[in-house]
Amino acid sequence: MRKLLCLVLILLLPLCALAEGDLPAWDYPIAPEILQDPNDYIRLANRENLLDGSYVPSDLVRVTAKHVSGTFQLRKAVNDALLTMFAAANQDGCTLYVKSAYRSYQTQRTMYYNRLEKNGGKDDGWVSYPGASDHQTGLGADILNYAWTQKDGMNEKFAQTAEAQWMAAHCHEYGFVIRYMDGKQDITGISFEPWHLRYVGPECAEYMMTNNLSLEEFTAEWQAYAAQFEQQSGMTLDAYCKLLSAPKPAVETGETGEDGDTEISMFYDTDH
Repeated sequence: MRKLLCLVLILLLPLCALAEGDLPAWDYPIAPEILQDPNDYIRLANRENLLDGSYVPSDLVRVTAKHVSGTFQLRKAVNDALLTMFAAANQDGCTLYVKSAYRSYQTQRTMYYNRLEKNGGKDDGWVSYPGASDHQTGLGADILNYAWTQKDGMNEKFAQTAEAQWMAAHCHEYGFVIRYMDGKQDITGISFEPWHLRYVGPECAEYMMTNNLSLEEFTAEWQAYAAQFEQQSGMTLDAYCKLLSAPKPAVETGETGEDGDTEISMFYDTDH
């Protein structure tokens, strides 16, 4: 048994020695495991980063958060976060409603070209190009108060409502950001939409809202840091994350077992 454990230790030593002693420092405020984004929560969809026409999130669920009449879908993590956020808003005297959620590529395409026809062929920045819509990710939703759910159209005056101001102050606490921010139109390509929330997860939402970053700016920033990190370390982000999650080696405890062999502990601190 001891020989087997020693063999495991020998096999693990090179990897763990690197993990312990030679890993380059990661100084970006968001952990690399989050930026690797296995859940696709920080996926960027815009005119430069189009979603395929066949793209449909795999974990869409029916929206159970308060919503206007009809059936809506969002990714499960988003619906769960909305339920928690809506309850908190309600305690502060703000009742929120989902008015729009996931949209398929085809639905977005129809909306976009209908808007062009209405505006004489001009893209006025209110409806996203097909494949560029945040709604297609299943992570974006239009959130309004009751009065504004009854309007035919929406505009930036919604920002003056108590509900919009509550969301601007608190949405990041639940993993959301205001996707199309005021003053960022030249960057996002979309007019200010104080009602459009996008789920990116709590860590990224906190960082983005604190630093007044649009998703475009945040994506450019962290990708630039990751590229510099990979160049300096000679290690891809994926490889770095695998090293971070690799187990540490078993260590001798200094105690002797019943068979007279020195015991080897397989329980170790996983912080590194």
